Amino acid sequence: MSKEKAPVTQAIRLLRQHQVSYSEHLYKYEEKGGTRVSARELGVDEHCVIKTLIMEDEHKKPLIVLMHGDREVGTGMLAKQAGVKKISPCDAKTADKHSGYQVGGTSPFGTRASMPVYMEASIAELDKIYINGGKRGFLLGLSPQEVIRVLQPVLVQAAAS
Repeated sequence: MSKEKAPVTQAIRLLRQHQVSYSEHLYKYEEKGGTRVSARELGVDEHCVIKTLIMEDEHKKPLIVLMHGDREVGTGMLAKQAGVKKISPCDAKTADKHSGYQVGGTSPFGTRASMPVYMEASIAELDKIYINGGKRGFLLGLSPQEVIRVLQPVLVQAAAS
C-alpha cells in the first residue's frame, strides 16, 4: 500500500456531497493489469472489485456498466435489458471524453456527462465492494447500497459466464 495522499477527484467530491462512508485504497497501477492487479494489490477477491465500463448503444449514446472484476459483460444480454438493439464498448478516447476520467481510472461517480448506469444485480448482494475513485491506482471501498443510493442504477443480469 502506498503512503502517498489520496487524490481529491470529482468522484470524491460527489461522495462527500452525498455523505457516503468509504475507505481509500492506493496501489501501484499496472498498465492493462485491470481488476486482477488491483485485487492482488489490495488483497481482496477480484469478484468484489467492480469494473466501471463506458459503453454505447447503436445510436452512440453512452452508458455506464458496473460489473464484477472477474466477469465479462454479455453485451447482447445487456442490450436486451436496456431496451436497445446493440451495446458495445467505447474506444478509450471516447470513453475518456464521456466520463472525464482516464481509462483505467474511470469512476462511475462524478462523470463529465450524465449517463444511465447499469449494475450487475449480484453486486448488490456483496457486503463491500472496491470501485475506482477517479484515478489510476486508486480504489474506494464502500457498500454497494451506497452505490445504489447515489447512482440509482438499473439492476441487470448481464454477466457472461
